[in-house]
Amino acid sequence: MERESFEDEEVAELLNREYVAIKVDREERPDIDHVYMTVCQAMTGQGGWPLTVIMTPEKQPFYAGTYYPKRTKHGRFGLMDLLEALSEKWQEDQAEIVSTAGRVVEQLSAPRKRGEAKASKDDAVEWDITLLDQAYDQYDKLFDSAYGGLGRAPKFPTSHNISLLLRYYHKTGKPFALEMAEKTLESMRQGGMYDHIGFGFSRYSTDERWLVPHFEKMLYDNALLAMTYIEAYQLTGTESYALTAKEIFAYVQRDMTDRGGAFYSAEDADSEGVEGKFYVWSFDEVIEILGEEDGDLYCDIFDITREGNFEDSNIPNLIGEDLGSYARAKGIPEHELRERVEAARRKLFTVREQRIHPHKDDKILTSWNGLMIMALAKGAKAFGQVKYAEAAERAVQFILEQMVRKDGRLLARYRDGDAAYPAYLDDYAFLAWGLIELYEATGRATYLEQARQLNADMLKLFWDEAEGGFFFSSNDGEQLFMKSKEIYDGAMPAGNSAALIVLAKLSRYLDDSYLREKTEQLMQAFAEEIGGYPAGYSLFLAAADAVHSPGEEIIITGELADPVTQEMLAEARSRYAPDSLIVFHPPGAAGAEIHSLCPLTEDKVPIDGKPTAYVCENFACQAPVTDLEAFRKLLNISPQV
Repeated sequence: MERESFEDEEVAELLNREYVAIKVDREERPDIDHVYMTVCQAMTGQGGWPLTVIMTPEKQPFYAGTYYPKRTKHGRFGLMDLLEALSEKWQEDQAEIVSTAGRVVEQLSAPRKRGEAKASKDDAVEWDITLLDQAYDQYDKLFDSAYGGLGRAPKFPTSHNISLLLRYYHKTGKPFALEMAEKTLESMRQGGMYDHIGFGFSRYSTDERWLVPHFEKMLYDNALLAMTYIEAYQLTGTESYALTAKEIFAYVQRDMTDRGGAFYSAEDADSEGVEGKFYVWSFDEVIEILGEEDGDLYCDIFDITREGNFEDSNIPNLIGEDLGSYARAKGIPEHELRERVEAARRKLFTVREQRIHPHKDDKILTSWNGLMIMALAKGAKAFGQVKYAEAAERAVQFILEQMVRKDGRLLARYRDGDAAYPAYLDDYAFLAWGLIELYEATGRATYLEQARQLNADMLKLFWDEAEGGFFFSSNDGEQLFMKSKEIYDGAMPAGNSAALIVLAKLSRYLDDSYLREKTEQLMQAFAEEIGGYPAGYSLFLAAADAVHSPGEEIIITGELADPVTQEMLAEARSRYAPDSLIVFHPPGAAGAEIHSLCPLTEDKVPIDGKPTAYVCENFACQAPVTDLEAFRKLLNISPQV
């Protein structure tokens, strides 16, 4: 529509003569997008983008749709025809249109019941494994056993679904849950949706094999995928999962990081007006860059042919064969093959950097940065790499310095020195989630305190006192004609799901009965909706399972410089234990801040001056240990060879 209509002088003349045209960036104003997408779905039975809404001067909608060609063709109403007809109708019978718009607003703004949200514990919804079982069964029915993923093309990564399968396997031992997760992770990594030259994932695959992506790269996709590949590595020990997460971080830090440390939003699919042109290769081009021997090898491995695998060009991919199996089939030592492939990749990357790059969306969104902070902190824990924690800390510092008003109100967007728009639920929930993970990765109590403050503000600004749950938009922002609550964990998880993670973790860290009550109320508010189709609420299910099946509380106290303290922290952080709390409690004055926040540290002191670990579960603590092997045994970690 941008090319066909909005850049067209005839359309512009009509729009400017008869209408006030407003273009909304749905990433900057997701509250507007949510409200008017609901309008479109109610009026037409479906939604999507581009979203076209026509409304009265009072912002009451009376017509909505998605794509319109410039003129009517092939049975689809044209934008010019629509605008002309509605303009005439407005001139002839404005009262009828206003009445219609009023009825639309009245119907959509009526309170929507999402089950019975009660504050009483006696009325709390019981939580058990049943909903997880149902979600697993639904994923089983959707699973593509040939290529991985859920459902048919186009295929979105939706990594939180895979994370739920990993959790379910860990909880139940059902092998097919892990098989579904691993098949999907491996297929996505091998396909063309992954950038084998410069790293990072595209937004989705247009085909079932993960070969042909929509080449746009989104920050939130890469954050969530890094999270899931890290979890898969922690659970299975498979090094390729760790490598994938590390390569995602390399891409983000190289191409998507502002000089101040925060992260940009996206890179477009197009360059020079052609989708994917930046990313594809011809056979002859690869041979010319790498030479005959290495070029033939690289083309053979990555499915690069003279005919092409995508519109006469080639998308490098490893579909059907990984490097290990290729090395065995060709009788090449695997380490030697990997070295040659990496050398070739670097040469191709150097040449590709000279091409015209896709446009970079360099606005900084608090919510998406929160997700990347979360992922980097998880990477720091899993891999023991301080650089990932430091990258997350720089982003936190940027947000707190550049995207907070003088009155302490968090803002949603920053670009070119301008921070704007009071932050939405997702901004608060995702950033607080990231701060909790960053606390666990660093042991710095200031991040836990910042998460506590954000959570308090989130409850004040977004909580629905009448029915429970969080509204997407705040009570101090622009008041639209309706307020929505988002719970569906789609391409990006819902703010309410992340908020449940935050409430569940903080209620335990802070030993706060009020937050525990809010946690139960939040689960209760959406119980009926989630029960209708559990597979659509994967992050919420994971968080709710953690509420009722909490992991250990691990308190490690000792001087941070002591190697045993560091080893204990590394062991606690690196394992797959998504529901465990990890508390570092330095002795003496250094531990005052965490001691004031976290009652778990009460009476947890070094024994005989040695670093000491306390492991507690179900309100009971094991005998404290000062020996590293004894600590590993408490955590059921296999002895090191």
